[in-house]
Formats: sequence, C-alpha cells, structure tokens
Amino acid sequence: MQNSKTLKHKTFIGILWSFTDLITNRGMQFILQIILARLLLPEHFGLIGMVVILIAISGTIIDSGFSQALIRDKDVSQIDYSTIFYFNLLIALLLYTVFFISAGWISTFFSEPQLVNIIRVLSLILIIDALGIIQNVVLVKKVDFKTITKANIIGVLVSSTITIVMALSGYGVWSLVVNMVILEFVQTIFLWIFNKWVPSLTFSIQSLRKYFKFGYKLLLSGLLDTFYNNLYFLLIGRFYSTAQLGFYTNASRLSDLASHSVTSTVQRVSYPVLSSIQDDEVRLRSGFRKLIRMSAFINFPLLVGLAAVATPLYSLLFGDKWLPSVTYLQLLCFAGMFYPLHAINLNILQVKGRSDLFLLIEIIKKTVFTILILLSLYFKLGILGLIGATVVNSHLSFFINTYFSAKEIAYSTTSQMKDLFPAYMISLIMGGAVYLLGNLLPVGNLFLLLVYQITSGLFIYILLCKLVRIQELDTIYHMVFTNFLKGRLTMLRMRLKKA
Repeated sequence: MQNSKTLKHKTFIGILWSFTDLITNRGMQFILQIILARLLLPEHFGLIGMVVILIAISGTIIDSGFSQALIRDKDVSQIDYSTIFYFNLLIALLLYTVFFISAGWISTFFSEPQLVNIIRVLSLILIIDALGIIQNVVLVKKVDFKTITKANIIGVLVSSTITIVMALSGYGVWSLVVNMVILEFVQTIFLWIFNKWVPSLTFSIQSLRKYFKFGYKLLLSGLLDTFYNNLYFLLIGRFYSTAQLGFYTNASRLSDLASHSVTSTVQRVSYPVLSSIQDDEVRLRSGFRKLIRMSAFINFPLLVGLAAVATPLYSLLFGDKWLPSVTYLQLLCFAGMFYPLHAINLNILQVKGRSDLFLLIEIIKKTVFTILILLSLYFKLGILGLIGATVVNSHLSFFINTYFSAKEIAYSTTSQMKDLFPAYMISLIMGGAVYLLGNLLPVGNLFLLLVYQITSGLFIYILLCKLVRIQELDTIYHMVFTNFLKGRLTMLRMRLKKA
C-alpha cells in the first residue's frame, strides 16, 4: 500500500501533467478553432455536429466500461489486457461496417447528401480509438500522464497543421473531418511508440466475463450519458438549420474546452488515485473532499468568467458572423460549472464498486432531463429553451449525485454544499462585476477590453477568496511556488554544480 507522501506526490505530478495537457493540447485546439472559424462557415461546423452523436455513442459501446474496470482492478494480467484489447477492436470493426452501410439512411434523416462520405470517413475514428484504449489504460493505472500528454500534443500539432492547409486550400468541411481522423491516428501511434505494451495472442472468456460484470452497468450508464450529452446535435440538426447547428457546435466546443477539460483532468487523475486507497475510509473521504473543493475553486470562476466576457471574446476571435453563438455559450457555461463535481461524485461510486448505483443515478438524471426537454419543446422555447433545460438539469444532477455518493463515503450533500457555497457565490459576484465592467467601460479596442475584464476578474476573485479565507488559494500557491518552482530551482543548482 502506498504511503501518504508517495500518493500525494503522484497525485500532484499527475494533476500537473494533466493541466499541462489541458493548457497545451486544449489551448492549441482553441487556437485552431479560432483559425477555422475565420476560414470556414457555420454550416461546415453544423455538418460535423450532425455526426458527433453517432461517433460519441459508438465510442462508449467500444469501451463497454472495461477501461474503468481495468483501472479499478489492482491485479490486472497480460491476458486481461489482451482480451479486452481484441474485444474492443472487434466491436469497432462491427460498428464501422454498420455506419458504412447505413450512411445513406442517416444523410436522408438529416436531409444532407454530403453526410454519406463524411460518415464513412469519420467512422474510421472508431477503429483507431479501439487500438489505443488499452495503451491509455496502462498509462493511467501508472498515473503516467506525462506520456499521454506528449502523445496528445504531437497529435494536435500534426493534425492542426494539415487541417489549416486544407482549410486555406478550400476543402471546407473536409478539413474538419480530416482533423478529427488525423488527430486520433497520430495520438494512438505515439501511445504505442511511447508505452511499448503489446497484446499477446490470447483471449480469455473468463477475463471478459470478469470485467463485463462490472463494466456493463457503466456501459449502460455511459450510453445514457453520451446520448443525452449529444442529444442537442441531433435535435437542432433535425429541426433547425445547419447554420444554427453550426452556431451551437461552436459554442459547445468552446464551453467544452473549459468545463470538460477540467472535468477530464480531475476525473482521470482522481479515479486511479482514489482507487489505490479505496480500503482506507479516512484517507478516501479526505482526498475526495479536497478534490471537490479544488475543482470548484478552479472551475466556477473559469466558467462564470468565460460567460462574462463572451461577447467581446467572440467579436475579437471569431468575427461578428459568430455572435449568435454568444448566448448559447453563456448558458452552456452555467451548465458546465458542475461537470467536474458530477465526475468526482460518480468516480467514488466506481471506486467503491457500485456500478449498480452508477446506472441507477444515470436513469434518474436522464428521466429528469427528458421531462425538462419535453417541457421546453411543449412550450416552444426554441434552442435557448433547450439549453436552459441543460442548465437546470446540471444543478439538479448535483443533488442527485451527492445523495447517492454520500451513502458510500459519509460526505453528505449538505456538507458538500457548505464547502462549495463560498466559491460559488464569489464566482457569481466576480462574473457580475466583469460583465458590468465590459458594458460600462468606454473602450473601443476589444483586445484592451478583454485584458481589463480578465485582469479585473482575477483581482476580484483572488481578493474575495483572501477575505473569506478560501484555503484552496493557499494550497495552489504552496503547490506551485513551494513544491514545483523550488524543486526546479534545486534541480538547476545541482546541474550547475555538476557542470
């Protein structure tokens, strides 16, 4: 069993590299999104949005919950890894065949003939992804996010370069298609190069049954979650124009860069770390609480701040033709505030082996979400009503998640609310001040306005956190300046002495 100091160090290094991945990988994708938004039309993004739900659901089916089952298991054999690898690949090949054959029917459903070839090419992602799942699992179990980060960065650099050249050459929507395929391909190739794991020529039905027993409930809950997370691409693509779907797709990508990046960072680091101490209730609860508080401290101001500066940000980066996306983005930001908290609360159920509760929670949440969507459609509230339903559902989901996780870790909904309330209120106050500042300041230069807003937002948030004595502020200062920078200075001195 790992001692507390070793675990804390591994967690810190894991989070550090995950945030490095966040800043570099997602940052480069954000820059690419800006460039492509200038070069392409909203309709091009809308076409991709129509296919997103198919790829996302298929990815969930291919994984089948096995990744989480393998990460949770402390004693995984080569036979186990190889069995799941071949199973993932088989399912991917079957799904690709289904999409290749049914591409014509799907394009008819959306009334977009261009989708036939787009689906047949984009579906190659499924096979490529299947080849990299176990490589990623092996690295996550080791908390080796440095290697994953390197593969991701190389993938983004290569795919972005090719995509920009294609967009400049007039390839339109195909530059987006190629970007997604090349990104997945390069990342997978370098995971194989860096990790060195290779499957054995073995397949065990016993291993498959062992992990499927835990994973199938995660598969069902994952399918529900993936379907509903991407449902608006289907609804807007079917009942509204391709351009409107393009505006929504752009706003969704930008909000995802913020909310889902933090979510995935926290989730992929916290799951293997919490799994390693699953038998120590005191340490598990303490670590869980720290993750909850830290996630809120980072994600709340990030999303509220993004909503506050949305209008000048869009005008400056994407151009006025994308301004219809602003309101969509602002609503999606308020929905995304709680995404990391959802992920951590659900992680604890997986750590405890309660995939049955995981599935039950998803059924309850999706039932509530369905009611909200139907109400929005019944009262004809349009796209804004649909996204508003997401905001309400995100807040309600927090109470549902915490109610069930509290049964496993003795950390009640009330306790979580008390821990989160200060950061929540401070973020809203900061966001309101930044928004008012953007409307009151007579600044003609959009870049200067953004600088004023962001600087003011940081100052207000840090000041209020200091006044209220939010301990996460001191924790981050200690982690960055005491642990990281001092460690790097010590290494530099040692190298200079050797030289």
